[in-house]
Amino acid sequence: MQTRHLTIAVAIALCAANAHAAGEPNADTALTAQTLDAVSVIGQGETRQVQRITAVDKQVLPPGTSGQKILDRLPGVSVQSNDAFGANEESQTISLRGFDKSRLGYTLDGIPLGDNSYGNYNGLSIARALIAENLAGAELSQGIGSLGVASTSNLGGAIQYFSMDPATEFGGRASITAGDDNQRRGYLRVDTGDINGFSAYVSGVHQDADMWAAPYQNQTTRQFNAKAVWHVGDNRFGAFAATSRASQANYAYLSKSMLDRGLGYDWNIYAPDWDRALAAAYCAPATRDPARCAFSGGVNSIDDAYYQSRALRDDNLYSLDADLKLGDSAGLKLLAYHHDNRGQGHWWAPGQPSHPGTDRELPISIRSTNYTINRQGLTAAFTWSVGIHELEAGLWYEKNDHNVERNFYYIDGPFLDDTYLNHPDRRLFDQDFDIRTRQFYVQDRMRFMEDRMTVDVGIKSPNTRMTARAKPGTESSYASGTLTAKESVLPQAGISFKLSPQQEVFASYAENIAAFVGGGSGGPLQVSPESFAASVDDLEPEKSRTFEAGFRRFGETYQASLAAYHVMFDNRLLSLNPCTSIEVGTRPECITRFINVGSVKSQGAELTFILKPIDGLQWYNALSWNKTTYEDDYTSGGAIVPVAGKITVDTPQRMASSELSWNRDGFFASLRAKYTGKRYYTYTNDQSVPGVTTFDAGLGYSFGPGMGLRDIKVSLNATNLTNKRYAGQLSSFAPTDPTGTRYAIHASAPRQVFMTVGVDF
Repeated sequence: MQTRHLTIAVAIALCAANAHAAGEPNADTALTAQTLDAVSVIGQGETRQVQRITAVDKQVLPPGTSGQKILDRLPGVSVQSNDAFGANEESQTISLRGFDKSRLGYTLDGIPLGDNSYGNYNGLSIARALIAENLAGAELSQGIGSLGVASTSNLGGAIQYFSMDPATEFGGRASITAGDDNQRRGYLRVDTGDINGFSAYVSGVHQDADMWAAPYQNQTTRQFNAKAVWHVGDNRFGAFAATSRASQANYAYLSKSMLDRGLGYDWNIYAPDWDRALAAAYCAPATRDPARCAFSGGVNSIDDAYYQSRALRDDNLYSLDADLKLGDSAGLKLLAYHHDNRGQGHWWAPGQPSHPGTDRELPISIRSTNYTINRQGLTAAFTWSVGIHELEAGLWYEKNDHNVERNFYYIDGPFLDDTYLNHPDRRLFDQDFDIRTRQFYVQDRMRFMEDRMTVDVGIKSPNTRMTARAKPGTESSYASGTLTAKESVLPQAGISFKLSPQQEVFASYAENIAAFVGGGSGGPLQVSPESFAASVDDLEPEKSRTFEAGFRRFGETYQASLAAYHVMFDNRLLSLNPCTSIEVGTRPECITRFINVGSVKSQGAELTFILKPIDGLQWYNALSWNKTTYEDDYTSGGAIVPVAGKITVDTPQRMASSELSWNRDGFFASLRAKYTGKRYYTYTNDQSVPGVTTFDAGLGYSFGPGMGLRDIKVSLNATNLTNKRYAGQLSSFAPTDPTGTRYAIHASAPRQVFMTVGVDF
């Protein structure tokens, strides 16, 4: 019923829309922060499905909200997180047309951000790469990303983020945000203004907030951004720098069984109740002491809770770029970048003893997964026009040195683990990864019939070689070896045709492969030598084939887009053992390893309708229907797992969003509703979480000049306005969960309200 109401509303609005079209500027050139506000938000003139957000779309959510969460209103997109800002990395996720976040591509101003995984090995999240207030907007290609996108994971689409350019006038802006759960966020930016073609800004953020559930531990973020642009004639040179220091307390995972037992969505970790955590840890098999073992307060399992957990991430990101004009018909774009990262993920592990065999022994130690990334890269694109042809050839090269190790640290009692730990007492594994990425592409855009028809054709040739080297002196033996994902020719083609100045149709086709996952994200190399040896000769990289087509219409007061798609995702990878338990170890093939288990089929449709009946008022609507199914059963533990025809995990079949916004005479207000349908977290679909509708709201007023300032703004934002509690992020997927005991759910955040005071000077 919830989606039906939104469907009816959109249909009525479509019928009532003005039939006279005004059109908008064509988005034929590459999107940048400078052109973002001038192009159609539904991709007018594009040969593929494209949706965009701009700075004004951020008003409904509190300042500091990550660019990823802002994308949640777009068709086909489901964004989940257990914090209001969408920045808690263990719980933040995005799915698109049946593809999870690690199978999408991400860039910031062309800089590759990796695959967005939690234990990242090849990038960083947009929340760490860019201060949210400096986000100019984003372009989402739901199925077919541009050939020039620097990504090795964009099987299901690409997200390109853009940072704001420096202002042309000297000045700055500052804001303070305060809200529920001791939220405190301060932002400051200073612009040089234009100085003979040169302009720059420096900016910083300091944010503190408590968890919304007990024990309300503190979380901090400190970020710095600087950007410079220098125009020399027709040439543009740029530089960008970003640093991030994040300390996030992780929330506990929940199971449906825990919710049924009354622990509720506010259930979290044991801290600061050390005695309760000890009593539960004495129930673990490895540290069991019947005299001390005790569960309490609805807990009946060692995994229902733990003392505490935390993620620490330090990042430095730098880039230099140039956009050079080579005569009247050619150009060259160059980008060089460097990214280094240090991270630790702490988990106070019950059943892993500290100081074993001594009088200091405790049944808990801290398990830490440590990450480092050191990567450098270069992208180049040469463009030239010849007659009806707009040609482009480009390349991307990246060298990434990554290390991941897992350690245990002994403790003597509780403390707040918000700093990096050194000198481990045990080392479980330690691997170095050398990852080399090379990608070349060439494309041609041709225009016919007085620019009424546009045809894009092109190919790309990716090659990612990943070499792991296991270090000695660890408790577990891990693999050393090399995996390469490459393809000589991956084609892409698209066409758009203007039926009239107000109407156009488009269709496109593309093929993509993904690099093998590595390092901190797991994958086929983070296994035992025996497991790697058993699988290395048979592994194929995951591959997708995407076809989409659609219709767009533009009027004086509205924009509308309807798209349909069909995607085949082949060579899906899973870690499993195909043999029965009694056969394990008896034959070389009877070992747990990564295996290609078949294909996934995704098909669906997306509708976007934007109505602007009067100046300042906008009504945005998006509807999407998707059916993504596993196409093949597979064998695990000697038994057939019957997944063929089942809906893929974490994939809502129906979604709808609607947002009403008003911007006039200094006043702005927005109300957003989002319906997300039922989602499964088991491959056989025996367990799911129900659909949910959530609301966010924002309003404010700009007072204009006063007190020597250019502007003074006050805003109020409320997330999860109706305080709906529901299952947010889903993880830890499995074939089946008959008793509902799998820890697969991160709870949604409750309603939170924030007030912001900002000034421009």
